[in-house]
Amino acid sequence: MSTSLLTALALIGFAANSIFCRMALGESHLDPASFTSIRLLSGAIALYILIQFKRPSATPIQSTLSSRTYAPIMLFIYASTFSFAYVNLNTGTGAIILYGAVHMTMMSVSIFAGNRPPFKAWLGMLIAFSGFVYLMLPSASMPSLQGFFLMTIAGIAWGIYSMLGQTSHAPLWHTQHNFLYALPFTIALSFWFIDQNHLSNKGVLLAIVSGALASGIGYALWYTVLKKIPTSLAASLQLLVPFIATVGGFLWLDEHISLHFSLAALMILSGIFIILKNKSTVVKR
Repeated sequence: MSTSLLTALALIGFAANSIFCRMALGESHLDPASFTSIRLLSGAIALYILIQFKRPSATPIQSTLSSRTYAPIMLFIYASTFSFAYVNLNTGTGAIILYGAVHMTMMSVSIFAGNRPPFKAWLGMLIAFSGFVYLMLPSASMPSLQGFFLMTIAGIAWGIYSMLGQTSHAPLWHTQHNFLYALPFTIALSFWFIDQNHLSNKGVLLAIVSGALASGIGYALWYTVLKKIPTSLAASLQLLVPFIATVGGFLWLDEHISLHFSLAALMILSGIFIILKNKSTVVKR
């Protein structure tokens, strides 16, 4: 598949995670800890089955030690705080906070490492990120403090997880490895919150679909994409996810799309368009 198609599928998967999680937790079909555990377990199983049919193109040993060690931890932190945050956030707002934090994290680490995007890329990123600032102004629907804090942590963890994926030479195997080694943390989390445990058929099904398709396969696609595009583009493209997630929330969860959100989305899309017009930020050197 082309890089553009892989990227589109990965971003749709990210947005689907927000929708599935909100459907399960917002309607109390499942508790956050159980959703996290079932999501990661189903993702690990789905990736294991895929690996049996298609062996990775590179051996696992080619990954860096930091990627093998820290990526599962970052995945757990992201997945758990993501689930608990969505108890108090709607689909679009949660995605906005998450990917705003992702963008800031990835760009900060990249700049600290010595990468300097050209002026047009900075302009595009500024316009896109201004869309987030505008959306979170007091005139917008402000999220709960707890939800905001947890989703910000999730965004930082996902940003680091994404950057660790840039060293992956076997995306399918590495993603399965990350899911598998994150499982002990999620199981411990489920036992810690066992008094809040409640399951329903719909909630379990949503967690399985979120884990196997939107997370497992989606994250493997994302690790494939990360090898081919620079950090600045990877960070900015993820700003599209809140737009996709909010549209999904409107279509399937009857959530309202306001003029405020529409203007913010226009700013985000305009900023990304400017970045894409700059060839030096589209192709990874």
